[in-house]
Amino acid sequence: MKTRITDLFGIQHPIIQGGMHHVGYAELPAAVSNAGGLGTITGLTQKSPANLANEIARCKDMTEKPFAVNLTFLPAVNAPDYPGYVKAIVDGGVTAVETAGHNPVTVLPV
Repeated sequence: MKTRITDLFGIQHPIIQGGMHHVGYAELPAAVSNAGGLGTITGLTQKSPANLANEIARCKDMTEKPFAVNLTFLPAVNAPDYPGYVKAIVDGGVTAVETAGHNPVTVLPV
């Protein structure tokens, strides 16, 4: 099926897996992407940016197809290392990112 979504993300079916905390590990998004949709790693399921970088690498080992990373920005007294997570996503070559919770502009690279 060809739609604006399939063209935009380079996928076969206009199906995008949402970020799902505690289950969005590499196996799930790789399976969704391999089936023709756009799988999504849930960034904050990983306890650190280094763990997210590892999960991105694992997903790349499981699929050659596009996948995304979800990163939720929530107000917190002790916020996660959001700039580190963003760096892991950029350095991992992920081209589709879904954000939620808050505008990420303050943690984007200059």
